[in-house]
Amino acid sequence: MRRAHAGNYYEPLSQNSNELEDENDRMTDELKDKIHILKSLSIDIGNEVKYQDKLLREVDDDMDRTGGFLGNTMNRVLRLSKGSHNYYILYLFLFSIFVFFILYLVLKFR
Repeated sequence: MRRAHAGNYYEPLSQNSNELEDENDRMTDELKDKIHILKSLSIDIGNEVKYQDKLLREVDDDMDRTGGFLGNTMNRVLRLSKGSHNYYILYLFLFSIFVFFILYLVLKFR
C-alpha cells in the first residue's frame, strides 16, 4: 500500500489562503471589539456595585443612628412613666383640647 503523496506532506494552499487570512483577520477584529465592549461593561458594573455599596453603607449607618436615637427616647419615656409625675398625661390632654379649641375658633370666625 502506497500513499499517493508519500514524500510530500505539505501542499501550499491556493488563493483560498488569502481569503482565509482576510476572514481570520476580520474575525479577530470582531473578537477584539466584543472583548472591548465586555471589558467596558464589566468596569461599569464594578463602578455601579461600588456606588450601590456606598449608598447601602450610608443607609445602614443612618438606620443605626436612628435606632439608637429611638432607643434613647423610649428609655426616657419609660423613666418618665415610672416616675411620680403622673400628671403629664393630664397636662398633655388639656393642652391638646386647648389647641383644638383655638383651631375651632379660628376656622369658625374666619
